Amino acid sequence: MRHWFALSAIGRDRPGIVADLAELIYECDCNLEDSSMTILGSEFAVLLLLTGEGEEVERRLSQACKRVEWEKRLTVFFRPLEGAPVGYGAAHQARAFELQAVGVDKAGIVAQVARCLASQQINIIQMSTSSRPEPGTGTPIYSMRIRMEAPEAVDQTVLRRELDRIAGALHIDVTLHPVEP
Repeated sequence: MRHWFALSAIGRDRPGIVADLAELIYECDCNLEDSSMTILGSEFAVLLLLTGEGEEVERRLSQACKRVEWEKRLTVFFRPLEGAPVGYGAAHQARAFELQAVGVDKAGIVAQVARCLASQQINIIQMSTSSRPEPGTGTPIYSMRIRMEAPEAVDQTVLRRELDRIAGALHIDVTLHPVEP
């Protein structure tokens, strides 16, 4: 029987972290199905989607994660999933969009945009943010990019109106574009 797992790890960035985690997966007779990795400041962070066969796979992963935490100085967390994740089993109906927000950095940009999307039952599937000084003035400019999936029933006009309200209140620019899945 095929078992699904989510595994995350974070630790001080250094060469070899991906190799350490890939070896852990291989040694546990698991398969890496999907991954997302990044460096945030001086920390490496990863989220992995794994599959494995057999009754002992969860125990093997648990032991291997503890060993890697100790030996490689990583914080590792994994958990079994109940069935195949969305997109790996039966097809689901959703429209893909990309949102970009840019403006002077201030508290509340992510919170307000994310709450707006959640209120419309929109699922954020990928997000990246950064704050960088503007050339010349040094003013911190915040940039956010979100890939998301919206249910077919979402009214784009209502969504755009609510995003425009947030953009006006925060004095930022927000764009929303449909994307091909």
